[in-house]
Order: sequence, then C-alpha cells, then structure tokens
Amino acid sequence: MSTGQGSDQKPKIIEFEAMHLQVGGRLQFITHRGIKPVQHFSTLIGYVKDEYMIVKIPMESGVPLPLGDGDKLTIRVFSGVTVCSFACSVQRVFARPLLYAHVSFPDKIQGSSLRAAMRVKVAIPACITAIEGDAAPSNVHLVNLSVTGALIESPCKLGSEAELVNLQFSLLMPPMNREIVVKTRAAIKNESAVKTSVGQLEIFTYGVEFIDLDPNHYSLLQNLTYEALIGDRQKIV
Repeated sequence: MSTGQGSDQKPKIIEFEAMHLQVGGRLQFITHRGIKPVQHFSTLIGYVKDEYMIVKIPMESGVPLPLGDGDKLTIRVFSGVTVCSFACSVQRVFARPLLYAHVSFPDKIQGSSLRAAMRVKVAIPACITAIEGDAAPSNVHLVNLSVTGALIESPCKLGSEAELVNLQFSLLMPPMNREIVVKTRAAIKNESAVKTSVGQLEIFTYGVEFIDLDPNHYSLLQNLTYEALIGDRQKIV
C-alpha cells in the first residue's frame, strides 16, 4: 500500500457508468451565480439515464439553497480513484417539504485520476479472525482506510505476510448515518512493530489488502474518501 501522494493527471472524458454513482452518495454541488463559484454538498436521490438526475437541495444556514429553473451547476463526485466533474442545469425545483431538484443529465464528464487508492485517517474498532486454525478473534483498530485496504494497529501479533484473515468493522452510511457492518477477507501485506512511550508496550501495525470486497461496502469507502477529499484534506494520508 503506497504512502506517496500522487499528482493529478490531465482530465479525460469518461462514461457515466465509470462514476459508479450510488443512491445516497455525496455530491459536491457548485453554483455559478456570482463572480466566484460557491461549493455546497448534496446527495444523489436517483436518475433516469440520458434524461435527468434527482439531487437533494443543499442547505445553507439552515435554509434550502435558493435554486431556479435554468441555473447552471457543476457537479463533482469521487469514484474512489477519480474525481469526476460535469456541467448541468436545474430543470425543476421541488420545494418544501420535498427539497429536491431535477438537473439535466450530463453529456460530457471529465475524470482526473489522483492515485491508485487514496487513504483516509480513521479510528475505527475492528475484529480480525484467522481463516485457518482456531485462534480467538483479535480486537484491533483501523488507523487508515482506502477502497483497497487498511492499516491496522494491534496489541498482539496477528499473522505473517500473505496470510488471509477475516476482517470486520462498521461504517456509517449517509445520509442518515446508519451503521453498516463490513465483513471482508483480507491479505496481510506487511508488518512492523513500534514501542509506545507508556510502559514501552509494543504495538504491531499491519497493512492489509481487501479481497472480494462487497460492492456496496466499496461504495461506502468511496464516500468516506470523497468526504475527506473535499471536506477535510488533513485526513488524507
């Protein structure tokens, strides 16, 4: 799992399907009314391919963002390894109590690759169980996550390089922050040990790579990475 920060590449035209849009996924919603574009956050409600998309109207200071038919927008989404951007316009606004809008379906989508798998700092309790043998489950902590794997801290040794384990942890699914339990196989890729300053206890760290991750869980990790990318870049490893 590389720790190097990749550089943006030249944007390329991509297909709609390459964005891997999921209902409930977070969108960066950019308006163009003033001299400078203004960024907001929205949620995808759904779409009818080649006709329109349905998005939640962003809130601003506790009130819905005022939108009008024909307003020009830029929508950005993060596919896990690519920032996707397209222009669209508001087709119809559904005010309170619905608070959603139809926007035009994108006809040109630009994608800029960032790096193979951007990682996000986290502090998530997890449980690891060896696939072979009868060892008891180990309680560990995830300290960073990506769509391809994780970095784990453990108070005890977990296994050797290339060994397969079962990993379980929980993520919150937007927009209602419902807890989703993620279960996946993972392969141990590397191991290191450090001593803490308190009592000189050893902490073992492991880089693991996910194997056959559920597509819905992949989407949750995409959202986690996207939120950090556009909301708090200090969380990007």
